[in-house]
Amino acid sequence: MAYTTIDKPSDYFETKLYTGNGGTQSITGLDFQPDWVWIKGRSVVAGHNLHDVVRGVNKQLYTNTTDAEETLTTLVTSFNSDGFSLGNNGNANSNTKTFASWNWKAGTSFTNDASSTSVGSIDSAGSVNTDAGFSIISYTGIGEVGTVAHGLGVTPSMVIIKSRTDVNSEAQHWIVYHKSLGNTNYIWLSRDIATGASALAWNDTSPTSSVISLGNGFTPNNYSSINYIAYCFAEKKGYSKFSSYVGNGNADGTFIYTGFKPAFVMIKATDAVKSWMILDNKRNPAGLSGANTIRYRLSPNTNAATSDNGDGHDFYSNGFKHFGTDTSTNQNGTNYIYMAFAENPFATSTGVPATAR
Repeated sequence: MAYTTIDKPSDYFETKLYTGNGGTQSITGLDFQPDWVWIKGRSVVAGHNLHDVVRGVNKQLYTNTTDAEETLTTLVTSFNSDGFSLGNNGNANSNTKTFASWNWKAGTSFTNDASSTSVGSIDSAGSVNTDAGFSIISYTGIGEVGTVAHGLGVTPSMVIIKSRTDVNSEAQHWIVYHKSLGNTNYIWLSRDIATGASALAWNDTSPTSSVISLGNGFTPNNYSSINYIAYCFAEKKGYSKFSSYVGNGNADGTFIYTGFKPAFVMIKATDAVKSWMILDNKRNPAGLSGANTIRYRLSPNTNAATSDNGDGHDFYSNGFKHFGTDTSTNQNGTNYIYMAFAENPFATSTGVPATAR
């Protein structure tokens, strides 16, 4: 029995920390050429910088704002075989300041002409990694009910979409589909508010193995003639997990089973006004109790520097657990969604345990 098809998750996702130099530099050490790079200042108040190969390396979006896409030639300047290069923009390379980058591999070119393939009703193009269940898809809204091919070949569990241009001179929030919320609901990556409900968001239709459904002219994801970018994720056993849990408000908090030791976890309360939280295995503060303890957090909906929430979050060989009453992750009775990527699978493709912790 195969437990996972990905024995080495760092071939597809990895967190990389670095220190800015105020000039130019190349960030190296990844085991792949990244196709989506997400950068956030740790010791400096700065926006979340998102770059991908589909929009182009110099095209910039910020998760903590509604801003339209910018062209910046001094931020990320190239995607390299083992990392990426930076210009002198202080948002990602301020001298002596520390930064975190989260990096994903897509890599295979994807184009769908809906009229000729009969897959979906909206043309789409992008970069796809079916092994890792990740695609970056660009499309143009049509202002009526439509479907967009995502290229994954399996049903996505989470989709993050952002307009690249303003709609009627107004910027739009990042809209998120998550399987645990269902197809009548959505949530904003760029806000701390609870889940919203609208038939327009996903046309009351769940994604399929071929397409994402969009409602009639919903401005965050399907306004006529507006360009959008979609980051699509399908769950892969032993590598990624997209699910939900309920907090218990207890110092002996909820344990969430993922089937792997996490490298990255992003969490959001869905029925309370709470910021998103990102935890990763590289920002583990030394000297805390337990080698697995993660306390430093960054929030996609704010430009705040790293904060220490005081409560521990432990990454185990098969999941993660909260230790404390931090309401962003463990408020009693509150529902949370999460996305998680692996450091190690719980068991390899041959069934051999991958990690002892």
